[in-house]
Amino acid sequence: MLLIVAGIMLIPASTFGQNNKNDNGYPLKVMSYNLRFGERATLEELAEYIKSENPDVVALQEMDVRTHRAQAPHQNGKDFITELGYLTGMLTAYARTIDYSGGYYGIGILSKYPFEKTQKVLLPIPEGSREQRAMLLADVELPGGKRFTFVSTHLDHSSSNVRKVQIEALNEALTNNPLPLIVAGDFNGKPDSPEINAGMQNWNRACNSDFTFPSNNPELKIDYIFYTPSANWTVKNAAVPKTQLSDHLPVTAEMELH
Repeated sequence: MLLIVAGIMLIPASTFGQNNKNDNGYPLKVMSYNLRFGERATLEELAEYIKSENPDVVALQEMDVRTHRAQAPHQNGKDFITELGYLTGMLTAYARTIDYSGGYYGIGILSKYPFEKTQKVLLPIPEGSREQRAMLLADVELPGGKRFTFVSTHLDHSSSNVRKVQIEALNEALTNNPLPLIVAGDFNGKPDSPEINAGMQNWNRACNSDFTFPSNNPELKIDYIFYTPSANWTVKNAAVPKTQLSDHLPVTAEMELH
């Protein structure tokens, strides 16, 4: 049984890039990226960017499948997760959260490594919610037998109270997860908000404190990478790369699984 480690560990910038352990940990680069349903870029451009960052696993949000949006006519009818998987050469998992404009809208995962299993967990829809949200869980199998659970999520943007309820559900669903965990995504909450400051206090942060939204003039941090337990992970580096392919900036972390 996995017990979530008490207390949040905020990684000082001065410690990034230092290797504090030497026990043959498995290196992983993690990315989370809200794609804004491809309004600002083609899938080819997004795939080339992801490849340039060379992540091992990617949590993706605002992923369309066969929708027809007036804001993004160049994406009409496209299956984002399948095409990005093909263009990046990565394996894929997808979770629909709502039906939208003739297709689906949801979250996804790209991975260099195979999945042992995947699961969609719906998050609550308390009063004030705008739409259904979810978590997508994937148990990832690494060479040599190591495994971990990677989670992509996208919380409601409507209010802090709604997100507090959703984070309570996230914690309840993941508390007894048997494998080391990474949860990444667009949480739509600032670091000092109740849902992040208190709701995620039992998690460690792999991301730095740089703002992630809006991408052209970042003023808010709402995209994160969290992990637990601390004994299973070392964070080597973290970054918020600058790119204008979406209204969010991606977040990345170089980690080791022990």
